[in-house]
Amino acid sequence: MHYFVTGATGFIGGYLTSRLLAEGHLVTVLVRTPEQARSLSPYGVRPYIGDLLDKESVRRAMRRADGVFHLAAYVQVGIRDRRRAEAVNVTGTRHVLEAMRDLHVPKGVYTSSLAVNGHTRGKVVDESYHFHGRLPSAYQRTKWKAHYEVALPMMRRGLPLVIVMPGAVYGPGDHSDLAQTIGAHLKGRLPVAPTRTSFCFTHVEDLANGLLGAMERGKPGETYILGGPHHQLREVLTRAGGLAGRRHGPLPLPWWALLPAAWTAQGLAFVLPPLREAAEKLRLGAGTTHLASFAKAREELGYAPRSLDQGLPDTVRALLQDLFSAT
Repeated sequence: MHYFVTGATGFIGGYLTSRLLAEGHLVTVLVRTPEQARSLSPYGVRPYIGDLLDKESVRRAMRRADGVFHLAAYVQVGIRDRRRAEAVNVTGTRHVLEAMRDLHVPKGVYTSSLAVNGHTRGKVVDESYHFHGRLPSAYQRTKWKAHYEVALPMMRRGLPLVIVMPGAVYGPGDHSDLAQTIGAHLKGRLPVAPTRTSFCFTHVEDLANGLLGAMERGKPGETYILGGPHHQLREVLTRAGGLAGRRHGPLPLPWWALLPAAWTAQGLAFVLPPLREAAEKLRLGAGTTHLASFAKAREELGYAPRSLDQGLPDTVRALLQDLFSAT
């Protein structure tokens, strides 16, 4: 099969691309610079220089593809360039899906996020859940628009697309806010962690398997949650620290104690944009829960995410290697 992949140079996209190549598929990836193209071409990838905001370059790169994986996104929390987030996450998604429609590509998989569900307040939701409130971060708001105002309407008009919704993704090679938080605890720089803050933790290799399963067995027009086991952030940090020899986890900080600081920072961020990142992180950390069931993906895609005990050791080893190599 010939697959077209956006976001191949990212954390999740890199794992998916290597999996596709290992199975003997032809893979064309969209990259933005000649340097990225040169670094990928020795591995058997067909790099095509273009940009999500240049619809014609997307169309040219996608020609003759049997399937499309759209993973590229602007993911930073505390995004200062909100126009860029809107352009990449919303307009870029529209360009990819319209090119897929115009070229009559048989099937596509769009990677959304459980973050578009907002704070589930401890409730474990499924694919029928639809959040309508105000989301705290520009990343969440733009991914929500891409999901509900671009992807779903095009699916309803017949686009053979599958949507997948990952949770908190971890694994070797991760440099996200989650990895930085775990790294801070390993270095002893995170003495406290909020209570109640909980996510679905998914190892990146399992997510790559789930993405391929969505392409091969997912039903066009359907959405699948590719989450994992539910854990409080403080528990994850404690387990990670234990693997690195730390005897004690971070002290519990009541989630409600963060709310005044989060509200104050959020208000100040309107007039002081540099505070936006801290405000969004405080708001997301103040007892937020992004919990969902992956029962549908397990039944229809054969999706089977590993436990935290199985997935965390290689992640911690990789983080420790990064920490020591940086010293």
